[in-house]
Amino acid sequence: MKIQIPLVAALLAMTGSAAAAPHEGSAFIRDYDADKDGQVTRAEFDAGRLTRFRATDTNGDGWVSEAEYVAEYRARLEQQLARSERSEEKKAEERQRQIRQTHVRFAVLDKDKDGKMTQTEYDASGARAFAEQDNDKDGIVTAADAAATAARQLAARERTDQ
Repeated sequence: MKIQIPLVAALLAMTGSAAAAPHEGSAFIRDYDADKDGQVTRAEFDAGRLTRFRATDTNGDGWVSEAEYVAEYRARLEQQLARSERSEEKKAEERQRQIRQTHVRFAVLDKDKDGKMTQTEYDASGARAFAEQDNDKDGIVTAADAAATAARQLAARERTDQ
């Protein structure tokens, strides 16, 4: 057990600083843990996603454009980069990579390719993200779930790099 706690802490630290993607480990818990108990229930997650969808739909037309989607993510990314200890050069590289990926993500999520992300399309993405983070499939994402997911993702990246 003594080995597992430092491993969990290291993996959470790595996921929080190594990537700014919205659904990774500690960022996932930080973003969706409404009652601040260190875990995210599916109800908390769904409520947070609904709030985020409505906030992203800045003109209130019931769907999210690519510009709205990118602007919302850019604002969260800038907050993460401001907290980062990376050099300005590394922050600029991360910003460019993440924004490019955000455009790709919008294209993938817009299933019918009409340039409009509906609530249904947005919710499908959220359901996949929650399922990926909920490692033990109990309907609650904990730090242990996030660490297990981070370890799984890291192992997959290492296999790809070989």
